[in-house]
Amino acid sequence: MVELRYYKEGDDVALHHIYYRAVHEGTKQHYNEDERRAWAPRDTPNPDWEPRLSDQITLVAIDDAGTRLGFMTLGYDGHLDFAYVLPDVMGKGVATMLHDGIVYVARALNMHKLDTEASHLARRFFLRQGWLEVQENRTDRYGVTLTNFWMHLKLTD
Repeated sequence: MVELRYYKEGDDVALHHIYYRAVHEGTKQHYNEDERRAWAPRDTPNPDWEPRLSDQITLVAIDDAGTRLGFMTLGYDGHLDFAYVLPDVMGKGVATMLHDGIVYVARALNMHKLDTEASHLARRFFLRQGWLEVQENRTDRYGVTLTNFWMHLKLTD
């Protein structure tokens, strides 16, 4: 069984591991090795990683053994920053559970709209969740051009 909980101290290294594996293993069909390396260059977190997670609303999916399976973060401005699950659980409902949890929290905080910059892989997921694609973006990271998609989800009519 999978359950959600809020981020707590000590989650940072495990969540970075999820992020790194999701980028380097989970997006292979959409991004080449140079792009994945530019996106997630280190297999250990930078010093700003923990504050970035703790300063946002971060939901963590865990299994019965307490293994962290994925996470999503939402800023108080409605920006969904991180959305990652372990490659082993992709397509098994963990991302949907995290997404539903983030939307629930956003509605409880009276947010009217969420936005994100989604990868090729995440774009398909968010479209299935009712998000709308606004535009394709190209961004430079370490001299490598990465493509992502600006998307939004209206929470109120």
